[in-house]
Amino acid sequence: MYAIVEMAGQQFKVAKDQKVYVHRLQTEEGKKVTFDNVLLLDDGKNVTVGAPAIDGAAVEAKVVKHLRGDKVIVFHKKRRKGYRKKNGHRQSLTEIVIESIVAKGAKKAKAEPKKAAPKKEAAPKVVAPKKEAAPKKAAAPKATKAKADDLKKVEGIGPKIAQTLNDAGISTFAELAKAKPAKISEIIADVRGNHVTDTWPAQAKLAAEGKWDELKKWQDELDGGKA
Repeated sequence: MYAIVEMAGQQFKVAKDQKVYVHRLQTEEGKKVTFDNVLLLDDGKNVTVGAPAIDGAAVEAKVVKHLRGDKVIVFHKKRRKGYRKKNGHRQSLTEIVIESIVAKGAKKAKAEPKKAAPKKEAAPKVVAPKKEAAPKKAAAPKATKAKADDLKKVEGIGPKIAQTLNDAGISTFAELAKAKPAKISEIIADVRGNHVTDTWPAQAKLAAEGKWDELKKWQDELDGGKA
């Protein structure tokens, strides 16, 4: 005789005297536990299928011990992003032994009905005099955010660095021109590569002033942002 029963959120095919490892139960070691969500029963002659559970059927088991499963390694990696993350996990389990399978007559634990709390008499509502609405203040004009510039036009800045600078609040040539090279290096510290930021503010200043010919001539003399 065997049964298919739901235990701790999982479905198992069990028989008498079988050892089963389930998700951690709150029952103490050595005590018995009953599972009444039986989905299927087979006594060797007849097969009974629940809808979804079989009324009156149950599986009785004894808690042997609480333990933890084997370690599982979870490894995440993103190509060309320099992202790697390794974690270990050990699932908390409970070992139980199936003692009996009851086809009929199992009693389900009934929840005690909650007593309704006595209703309180509603206090009489006091109507407050209406206050005259204050005149609405004119909404202050919203500050328009400066349109972002293409920071990749600065020699030495690629798409990844440009996005990192935008996330840090530097999205225009004027903002980049005001930043100090040491501060820029600190912002892009997590971006892979050897980046020299000494000339970036000066290049951004020329771009902000619209001196593209002068900037182009200077960039021809640079090597990846190095003077």
